[in-house]
Parts: sequence; structure tokens; C-alpha cells
Amino acid sequence: MSNPGGDWEENSPERLYVITGGRSGSSAPTALDLVTLIVAKSGSRPGMQPEQAAIIRLCQAPLSVAEISAYLSLPVSVVAVLLSDLLAEDRVLARAPVKPAKLPDRALIEAVIDGLQKL
Repeated sequence: MSNPGGDWEENSPERLYVITGGRSGSSAPTALDLVTLIVAKSGSRPGMQPEQAAIIRLCQAPLSVAEISAYLSLPVSVVAVLLSDLLAEDRVLARAPVKPAKLPDRALIEAVIDGLQKL
């Protein structure tokens, strides 16, 4: 239940609605998932939404979308909307995480070992 005139609960639907401007999806087509890394390209500016300014401060070093969500105690869906706005304003950079290296074929490894043993 809302508390008129009092502080909103941290994750009340009303607060989350205001933070995202009522949007449930991103404003621009972006491919953000939990492990997408975000890094700030600039500092926060005066008049910036507090949650977006917090993202800029947090992301001076790369952080995943999941980490940002946890640090801000906001649902991932809300963070995705905020990040899409920051991406559209060119304030942050998003990149896929570094993929783990694929192991070479077993036959290749055995051939290298065989070759080394013959030296």
C-alpha cells in the first residue's frame, strides 16, 4: 500500500514506474543481457536522473548488468531501461563479455605432445 506524503518503499511499483518513465522496454534496440559489460564514457551531468548518475559512477570500470542491478538494488528490467537511455545518449559503452577460449581439438593436442616427445 502506498504511503501518501511519506517516502516510497525502495522497490514499490510506483517508484519503479517513475524511474523508468512508465516504460518496460528499452528506448532503442539494444542487446543487453545479464553478463553484458557496461563502462562509462563520461561523467554524470547536472540534472541527470539519480539512478543514471549512480550507474555512471559505478561503471568507471566495467560492470555487468547483473552487478549494476545488485549494487543499485533495482530489478534488471529497470536497469536495462536506464542503460538503454544512457546508450542512446552515448554516455556508456556496452560490450559482450570475453568469451572463454575454445579448447583445440584433442587430436591436435596429441600431435603436438607426440612431436615434443620426439625432440
